[in-house]
Amino acid sequence: MASTSMTIDEENNRGSMWALDQNLDQPMEEEAGRLKNMYREKKFSSLLVLRLAFQSLGVVYGDLGTSPLYVFYNTFPRGIQDPEDVLGALSLIIYTLTLIPLLKYVFVVLRANDNGQGGTLALYSLLCRHAKVNTIPNQHRTDEELTTYSRHIFHEKSVAAKTKRWLETHIYKRNALLVLVLVGTCMVIGDGILTPAISVLSAAGGIKVDHPRMSNDIVVVVALFILVGLFSMQHYGTDRVGWLFAPIVLIWFLLIGAVGALNIWKHDSSVLRAFSPVYIYRYFKRGGIERWTSLGGILLSVTGTEALFADLSHFPVLAVQIAFTVVVFPCLLLAYTGQAAYLMNNQQHVVDSFYHSIPDGIYWPMFIVATAAAVVASQATISATFSIIKQALALGCFPRVKVVHTSKEFLGQIYIPEINWVLMILCIGVTAGFRNTSQIGNAYGTAVVIVMLVTTFLMILIMLLVWRSHWILVIIFTILSLAVELTYLSAVLFKINQGGWVPLVIAAAFLLIMYVWHYGTVKRYEFEMHSKVSMAWIMGLGPSLGLVRVPGIGLVYTELASGVPHIFSHFITNLPAIHSVVVFVCVKYLPVYTVPVDERFLVKRIGPKNFHMFRCVARYGYKDLHKKDENFEKMLFDSLFLFVRLESMMEGCSDSDEYSLYGTQTERLEDVTAPENANTISSSNMEPTESSIDSIMPAKSPLWTSSLVRSSELVRSSEHASSQTDMDELEYLSSCRNAGVVHILGNTVVRASRDSIFVKKFVVDYIYAFLRKICRENSVIFNVPHESLLNVGQIFYV
Repeated sequence: MASTSMTIDEENNRGSMWALDQNLDQPMEEEAGRLKNMYREKKFSSLLVLRLAFQSLGVVYGDLGTSPLYVFYNTFPRGIQDPEDVLGALSLIIYTLTLIPLLKYVFVVLRANDNGQGGTLALYSLLCRHAKVNTIPNQHRTDEELTTYSRHIFHEKSVAAKTKRWLETHIYKRNALLVLVLVGTCMVIGDGILTPAISVLSAAGGIKVDHPRMSNDIVVVVALFILVGLFSMQHYGTDRVGWLFAPIVLIWFLLIGAVGALNIWKHDSSVLRAFSPVYIYRYFKRGGIERWTSLGGILLSVTGTEALFADLSHFPVLAVQIAFTVVVFPCLLLAYTGQAAYLMNNQQHVVDSFYHSIPDGIYWPMFIVATAAAVVASQATISATFSIIKQALALGCFPRVKVVHTSKEFLGQIYIPEINWVLMILCIGVTAGFRNTSQIGNAYGTAVVIVMLVTTFLMILIMLLVWRSHWILVIIFTILSLAVELTYLSAVLFKINQGGWVPLVIAAAFLLIMYVWHYGTVKRYEFEMHSKVSMAWIMGLGPSLGLVRVPGIGLVYTELASGVPHIFSHFITNLPAIHSVVVFVCVKYLPVYTVPVDERFLVKRIGPKNFHMFRCVARYGYKDLHKKDENFEKMLFDSLFLFVRLESMMEGCSDSDEYSLYGTQTERLEDVTAPENANTISSSNMEPTESSIDSIMPAKSPLWTSSLVRSSELVRSSEHASSQTDMDELEYLSSCRNAGVVHILGNTVVRASRDSIFVKKFVVDYIYAFLRKICRENSVIFNVPHESLLNVGQIFYV
């Protein structure tokens, strides 16, 4: 009872300022003028599924298919001591391919796609929709009504509800989840560096098999030449040459499968005994630490598995599953088994066992196809890196970079120039620095196993929150996945000093960049939230906002989806005039893969009609792109005019209170809650302090009631006067638009507060400031004309 009475007293003593803000500064409740286009899952015919399965070979399986080039050499870098070791290694490869790509990814993880989108950030977006784990608190319930925003409602006592509450309890759990996702993302970026290096270098190494006396330097130079050409061609996109990818990879798989079957028949068919797991036990029983560390080489047989999930975008899950089970899996088993059969009798050729096992008659055709397949595999990984950075950028975890749309047909085919050249420099450095596939393989294995572990932990949450699987199934999946992946992790840790440190350093650098940028983004949003202008102060300024209203429309960009930003008060305090129409524009990214164009914009009126102030929220998904031919300004005004037109149509309806999405209900609230003396409430640009609230009469006082009556009459009279004008609002908006549109952006400078510790000052004042300096401005992303741009500078301390 005591706590209840305290709550009532607290509500009564908050004063009129609190009541006014509650009525005037509500977030946007509904979407205005939304034309809903329901998302329907695409249905594919059997013939189309087979065609897509064929096309997926070139995009999804290039990296996984080139692994036979280097697996056995990385498993036995010091040579083969006992022929039976080959059987043990082959048995490990067979069961690793079965457990990880086949059972875990193809039949379990692929089902966790986000409307066809894969990768660690797609899993994170799914979790953000089912639990409040997003660290940027800009979510609103209207976002959940999007046709692409699918989620489930939990029963109070279900495991999913308990997991959700556990995740949402403390901020450190949400931060830990974000760091886990960023680590996985950074390791995928590391794959984009290591895959081209090891694939191209292994393919180029085939030259030495035919010319044994050739120097290794020539092989490295050839590999570097191919790599430079590969990265230089990225700006053309894969759309123009992508039709070649699937035939090349299909020919590659058929060739390695046929050569493998030939080697089994020609050299030693007894290697088929390796399908028995007994040889795994014998393999570890015979050796010591070397047998255990050789698992790092075995792990390379599943490289590209994570790219299989990340590159899922344009293919249905069924097509990817058919391609793997019918073509990829059998051909890989034949290729590895055939190499093992050759090595049983030619143990000295383990360095280039793949090329040595090829019959002389098809050696050079095989070399050409292998090189082409290595380029395709590298292309797929680079494209996946671009895609995952685009997702991180949309979720506020990466500095704004230039994203180029390279295909008119496929939305997901993009090119990021800055990232492309960074990847090329790092890839050339790794290739020229290590000069052999052994140490690159050690680095590659470290990156691969860490990404798999991150996916496993995210899948556990997906199974609990999204799928609501039975806890027994979750435990079985967790035990099987962790048993395999932790075993491989323990093996690659032994090779940290032999090249395994490379992905860790690369990931640490990207993780620092991504986390610092996200930290700065969150702090900027929090500052905007705490320093937003009181609506009572805006109402107190009157229709003229205390300034001269000049013809034109001012678009004020802000990160806030509700409330008036601090930049607006800063603007009108320093300049003597403001435009006749003011629109607060918030560009917000949601944890969905796309937002349909007809659901993109939310519009709401701020204040009475004669204020001519609106708020517009533009919503995007992590796969949406701002294309050059997309006129953002035109789309925004079309939505604004539609809102005004629908609002005017509904003003005469008797049940118009139900149409709060068009702003009529908000307007009526404002009609009865705006005090005429609101300009005396707060003279600053900030929200009123606690002391200022306490100094105002309680909400139930007679003075407050009479003030409401007087203010209501004042607003009605002003609206009546404005309704007498010959020009309606649509014509007025059109004339203002013709008079000119100015885009007002905040050029904010973030600084650490003076009492901050040294680490925070270094991160904010130097690292974040540097990233802000080199990243692209919103004006460039939205193609704002330079002559229509107005920057308003301000500094805030965190």
